Amino acid sequence: MVDLRKKPYYLSEEQVQWVEDTINSMTIEEKIGQLFVNMVTDRSPEALKEVVDTYHPGAIRYQNAPADVLYDQNKTLQEASRIPLLIASNCEQGGNGGVGGGTPIACGAAIASTGDEENAYLMAKVGAAESWAVGCNWNFAPIVDLTYNWRNTIVQIRAFNNVPDDVIRYSKAFFKGTKTREMATCMKHFPGDGTEENDQHLIMGVNEMSCEEWDQTYGKVYKALIEEGVMTVMAGHIALPAYSRKLRPGIKDVDIRPATLAPELITDLLKGQLGFNGLVVTDASHMIGMFGATVPRSEQVPGAIAAGCDMFLFFNDREEDFGYMMEGYKNGTITEERLNDALHRILGLKAALNLHIHKKEGTLMPPKEGLSVVGCLEHHQIAAQIADQYVTLVKDRENYLPMTPEKYKRIKLVFIGGEGRVIAGQLLKGNDEVIKADVIRQLEEAGFEVDAEEPVLKGKMEEFKKRFDAVLLILSVEGFAQYNVMRVKWNLPIKQPWYMSEVPTIVASLTYPNMLIDVPMARCYANAYMNHPEAVHALIEKLMGRSEFKGAYNDNVFCGRWETRF
Repeated sequence: MVDLRKKPYYLSEEQVQWVEDTINSMTIEEKIGQLFVNMVTDRSPEALKEVVDTYHPGAIRYQNAPADVLYDQNKTLQEASRIPLLIASNCEQGGNGGVGGGTPIACGAAIASTGDEENAYLMAKVGAAESWAVGCNWNFAPIVDLTYNWRNTIVQIRAFNNVPDDVIRYSKAFFKGTKTREMATCMKHFPGDGTEENDQHLIMGVNEMSCEEWDQTYGKVYKALIEEGVMTVMAGHIALPAYSRKLRPGIKDVDIRPATLAPELITDLLKGQLGFNGLVVTDASHMIGMFGATVPRSEQVPGAIAAGCDMFLFFNDREEDFGYMMEGYKNGTITEERLNDALHRILGLKAALNLHIHKKEGTLMPPKEGLSVVGCLEHHQIAAQIADQYVTLVKDRENYLPMTPEKYKRIKLVFIGGEGRVIAGQLLKGNDEVIKADVIRQLEEAGFEVDAEEPVLKGKMEEFKKRFDAVLLILSVEGFAQYNVMRVKWNLPIKQPWYMSEVPTIVASLTYPNMLIDVPMARCYANAYMNHPEAVHALIEKLMGRSEFKGAYNDNVFCGRWETRF
């Protein structure tokens, strides 16, 4: 059983008593409901109240929307719930993960390129301030995965890097930034993403490290951050076969499960060997990494709790999954002891955040005028300040830079965008046209003549050379939950870089830092990591020589190939 008087809760006797009294007052339906994190799909007050009254969820997550919309949603939910709700955001890069119009600051890889943990602190502080303003109290961040595989799509830019000591110091700074508000952090994705290229939205992940390798890398990170006092951990749909075999001698390959369904990884390794006394939440349960397990959904739902996870992230179908969880309790899959332990961890987290006191005092929601912090000038200034530090020049072997109107008056702009991101089953298009227009504006204001129409047909090279002094190839490739590996898609043959050996070509990636795999012949290449306005502005300023490049690249940028280095 969890000890609520110890790390990470440190509850007082009064807080422990509230937990005990609340659990004793709950019906079995309320107890089962507390195990779920519900995804809001209908924001009408009637629908919100119906979900709370029928399924009694312990926590809420939602799709981003304008600040005032989210504020009203969360206010309605907290007022409707007898037991105060955990309301989660995904502010791993700043406020944009918690509220529409929130300020994007930097991804993990960008922070690591600055080498300064103060920037991780500021990133978390902005995210906490903006999500707190709409009523959030739980941040599903930071990402503490290690990017050992340059092909990895999911954490390639979201994680810091592949150096355990770096991840530890950036994460500790992130914790401090989050604690500037009354908010819990959640490190993810246990037992560790980044060793392979698979996306758990599409397939179960597998971390193939030996136990010794894992102990020295991911295990070192988790142990240090557990000691630091992280309150929650998100379990990934990632198997760790070496430890499953060690902790369950004789286990068959067919019975090896992702961590979300593996008691040997959650109960024995995380809570036992590593001594984690906090709350474990599953990653999204609609991901195929869990859905595709070799057991039916009716067993997966209660099986996650039986394995040691304390909360189940998202219903697939509310009525069905609630029924599966209830049946799992009734048939003994979830024992009385395991249910009681999970409830103590859930309510213990709420008590540690003083949600019960805020509920009593009517202060679960901050004053609505506090919404002015979302996307405020100060936060955008922080974004610009950090962007100036992370934009990275990887190579410029022909000394194409600085890119000035005096050297390259006539610029051919080739912009390669992405296909959007799949979030909670919805395809969300990116803002490629806005980004492209911003690049054109900045170049024209600097005195360049910019041709941003579709590239000319492959043909006479000499004519192309007469028309353009240089090419600026911008890669804004972005995707999520669609492919296991993200690469540049040259959707038209005329966009392919047929001109690169003849005309000075400057290549810049606004997203993934490993795009050299598709343009190894590039003589000049830079990474901006982010496609928000401050990052784009910093990139253009540095390409033009108005500001020095300050970011440092990780060796993953060369994609393990020799030709990318030249």
